[in-house]
Amino acid sequence: MIEPMKKVSVVLLNKEKEEALKALRKIGLVHLEKIDGASEKLTAFKEYSNNAMLTESILGEIKLPKVKKGSEPKLSDEKVIELCKEVVAKSERKKQLMEEISADTTELDRFTAWGDVSNEDLDFLAEKGITLKLYEINAEKYSLIDPDLETILVNNDKKTVRFLIVNGGEGRPEKLLPEAFEVPLPRISTKLLQKEILADEKELDQIQAFYVENAKYVPAISAYKKALESDIEFENINSGIGCDKEGSENDLAWLTGYVPVADMEDFKRCCSANEWALAYADPEDEDTEVPTKLKNNKLVSLIYPLTDFLGTVPGYHEFDISGWFLLFFTIFFAMIFGDGGYGALVAVLILFLMLKTKLSGKKIPAAFGLFLLVSLATVVWGAVTCTWFGIPADMLPEKLVNLSIPWISGAYEDSKWFVPWNNDPSVYLTKDQNLQIFCFSLALIQLCVAHIKAGIRNIADKKGLKVLGDLGSLLQLVGMFWVVLAMVVNGKVFPMLGYINDIPVGYIEVSLIAVGFAMSFVFANYEGSIGASVLESCKNIISVLLGVVNVFSDIVSYIRLWAVGLAGAAISNTVNTLAGPILGHAILFIAAIVLLVFGHGLNMILNVLSVIVHGVRLNTLEFCTHIGMSWSGVKYQPFADKQNA
Repeated sequence: MIEPMKKVSVVLLNKEKEEALKALRKIGLVHLEKIDGASEKLTAFKEYSNNAMLTESILGEIKLPKVKKGSEPKLSDEKVIELCKEVVAKSERKKQLMEEISADTTELDRFTAWGDVSNEDLDFLAEKGITLKLYEINAEKYSLIDPDLETILVNNDKKTVRFLIVNGGEGRPEKLLPEAFEVPLPRISTKLLQKEILADEKELDQIQAFYVENAKYVPAISAYKKALESDIEFENINSGIGCDKEGSENDLAWLTGYVPVADMEDFKRCCSANEWALAYADPEDEDTEVPTKLKNNKLVSLIYPLTDFLGTVPGYHEFDISGWFLLFFTIFFAMIFGDGGYGALVAVLILFLMLKTKLSGKKIPAAFGLFLLVSLATVVWGAVTCTWFGIPADMLPEKLVNLSIPWISGAYEDSKWFVPWNNDPSVYLTKDQNLQIFCFSLALIQLCVAHIKAGIRNIADKKGLKVLGDLGSLLQLVGMFWVVLAMVVNGKVFPMLGYINDIPVGYIEVSLIAVGFAMSFVFANYEGSIGASVLESCKNIISVLLGVVNVFSDIVSYIRLWAVGLAGAAISNTVNTLAGPILGHAILFIAAIVLLVFGHGLNMILNVLSVIVHGVRLNTLEFCTHIGMSWSGVKYQPFADKQNA
């Protein structure tokens, strides 16, 4: 559930705000609204933080021997600041040196064929009345140069001739062939360029040596950077409250935030003890910064590592779907991962890591619980579908085969499953079609849950007839479910426009879609007036009409569970097929084992990626679209001392 919040405003004396903020941080209950502070101290803190971040990145790339935790060298905050400032300065200098080396190297490459070029010698000759300019021309054109031009051949190869023009004047000689082009002199003599490059490279080596020497202080820098985050937060608030829009200070300071209702009594006592003026009220619908704090039992809370990883937080006025998310994600994970053998391997690995963590005295990460749950679910799915490392059912122990459910089991791949309402022997369902029906049934259940929850919310919010819009969506889902079965699975078993035992099932489902669409059209936007609701639907008539198509596509979208699981099974079967023939050869046995480990390992990695792409999508897109969630929330993060939290 989403814990209810109170919007609180605290007023205190401006001269006491720093001590008050320290007390407020110690309380650790108020999620403050966004504050943009400004002060010289805050600017300095941010500069220190940026320097520390860059220093940590630079020095962190250097590999050093591991040291025992707790025995890393220490540095005072002042030394860390100085070190980080020096590393940043050297980083800028390193960038400058590399640019200079690149430019000088390019310049030297220009004169590789010319040999050494001395600007000083050319200047000396110019003082004596002899000006020389460097030119290049195609080898075939050199002999065509006007003999009145005094030239000196420097060297040539098959394509190019390099020569000097003596006393050719200020500009380009008029008689010179257009094919000849002047070679600009280097910035400095080529020998000096070489010396500069060597000097720059030496300085680069010194900078790198400095990095290596100080890389041992990375843990100290990281600790300082983390502590600085709390200081920046504090100073940002300290410099931001008690100011008007123009930035001038007042006698009073004030701040606004949110406190969970369950903690309000404690917060009121703290305000009274500190002599702060307090006002509070329920958040309004217009309050967009109300934080979301979720509170669920230990089982449902297993989904939190995934939602934290995705960065998805429900809005304060939205739904907490943690329980449904966990339930369906577990099912989706099992179906996509698909293989009971894979699930067993993951479960054993997680149990080992949990035991190792427990014995080391550390807290077991919450993610381990989620991994264990979904891996065990995968074992169950592998058992009921008779899928174990892609091994054919006829090679598995009979007990494993007997655990499976025949109509979806790989052990009964070629079986025909006749339906009770049709006596035609040519009308039956296959194992794959049964799995498709299972996928579409999951779609129906999950999407119906979404509209039921939305309907319950509308009843609780006293939105009256809007509930009929949710009922209309449910009718569309049920009707479209049959259409999907008819069009995707088997039109003979599920006739879209026909009868089953004299019951016009096909016509009923079309009627459900029509009636459901009409109800949604009239009541989906109901806010007290049917006319206004219909008008709103008319304004968005294209989206409303496409909504029917979207219901079809959303249900069909769940077939990805079967398709991706089928692809994973095909890969594992291919790996076994490739490795099988060489397992019996003593010489190639190790190669076969490597192939099996690599192949199945790669398949497991691909399955994990598929879960992230497909299993998460069905929950955060299809399900949330129908329930009306946009994940617009802000996580509840109270103003507290994070160093001691």
